[in-house]
Amino acid sequence: MVTTEQQPAGKVAVFNLAEAGLGDRPELDDDGRERRTGTLVTASAHIITAVIGSGVLSLAWAIAQLGWVIGPVVLLAFSVITWFCSSLLADCYRAPDPVHGKRNYTYGQAVRAYLGVSKYRLCSLAQYINLVGVTIGYTITTAISMGAIKRSNCFHRNGHSADCEASNTTNMIIFAGIQILLSQLPNFHKLWWLSIVAAVMSLAYSSIGLGLSIAKIAGGVHAKTSLTGATVGVDVSATEKIWKTFQSMGDIAFAYSYSNVLIEIQDTLRSSPPENAVMKKASFIGVSTTTMFYMLCGVLGYAAFGNQAPGNFLTGFGFYDPFWLIDVGNVCIAVHLIGAYQVFCQPIYQFVEAWARARWPDSGFLNAERVVRVPLAGDFPLSPFRLVWRTTYVVLTSLVAMIFPFFNDFLGLIGAVSFWPLTVYFPVQMGSSRTSRATSRSRSPKDRCMEH
Repeated sequence: MVTTEQQPAGKVAVFNLAEAGLGDRPELDDDGRERRTGTLVTASAHIITAVIGSGVLSLAWAIAQLGWVIGPVVLLAFSVITWFCSSLLADCYRAPDPVHGKRNYTYGQAVRAYLGVSKYRLCSLAQYINLVGVTIGYTITTAISMGAIKRSNCFHRNGHSADCEASNTTNMIIFAGIQILLSQLPNFHKLWWLSIVAAVMSLAYSSIGLGLSIAKIAGGVHAKTSLTGATVGVDVSATEKIWKTFQSMGDIAFAYSYSNVLIEIQDTLRSSPPENAVMKKASFIGVSTTTMFYMLCGVLGYAAFGNQAPGNFLTGFGFYDPFWLIDVGNVCIAVHLIGAYQVFCQPIYQFVEAWARARWPDSGFLNAERVVRVPLAGDFPLSPFRLVWRTTYVVLTSLVAMIFPFFNDFLGLIGAVSFWPLTVYFPVQMGSSRTSRATSRSRSPKDRCMEH
């Protein structure tokens, strides 16, 4: 289904009737769209899929740069900030009332409803730069994890000092092919099963990394650690210490960035109980679960590897044995990122498709959609426009990943730059605007007259 301005003329009347409260079709929601079926479980799975990325395995490196004192404090600070601002954002899914107001289908629409067009443009710029960067980064990370499986088996056969290499380009092509197929799913509502699988995978490889760290510590290996992290003059130079400190904080900020897809996730929820209440619970479950894994993996990983912690101890080969367990962990990373890619690219797809249909409302190519029966999967809606546009996007992001394989080095910078506006500034501003409007509506006409 599509937004009001996207729909063919024959469907607008149904939308208007439903929004006016005159519709009596149980398969439609109050906005005339297909009835949403999302629950607390599916929303929590979407959040965990979006938040827990393979970056959890690099948190040992981040703690190594910050040390025993600052590292855990920064992790907790970002988790509290993310949870608080997510709760504010959940109340902005509908406007002006958080329970009975008009729905906002995207983060940008919520910003426009509460803060106006100028802030909406700034928000959209930051949001979509972040989303595109994430999808490119996930393409690279998945290829590295797939390649690590081949390297792990090579090290097992030929020894740890063997020259074992793997082609990331081939792995990126395989990843792109899978994403082209999954991208034909029309929207978030059809992705609930993929997010649950991806969430299970993320918990699986995090647990593997955690277990291997505990085993290394229990084995009696005492790595060098300190209260302030990597030591200047011993592990790093003064310049490297400053750069890596900021980079590690950017990595932690990037690890908590899911606010830019929160409204889209909330739009999958059924309307009863109220979406904002369910989303707040889902945010708490998602953020608290990820923080627990982040803290355990970061702290125990640092205890296991010390100031020389690798950037990713499953793909960077902080561990070599048992090789089969390393392989399982990397398979879990790849499966998880296949799902996470869809969570982050769906808002991009919806934005471009909404713009195109609003720009050319009478285009048969843009609005055509037919149902194709797929064996074992049932009826599947296929759109020529969706097929062409989404395939093009996946191909382009894969090409960028192939041309710039060092792109992941910039993800910390992207995370740091986008965290403040998307996770903090806009939610706080919208929350303030919503409170001001509610206060204004609650005052009696007599009070307002007395002010004038």
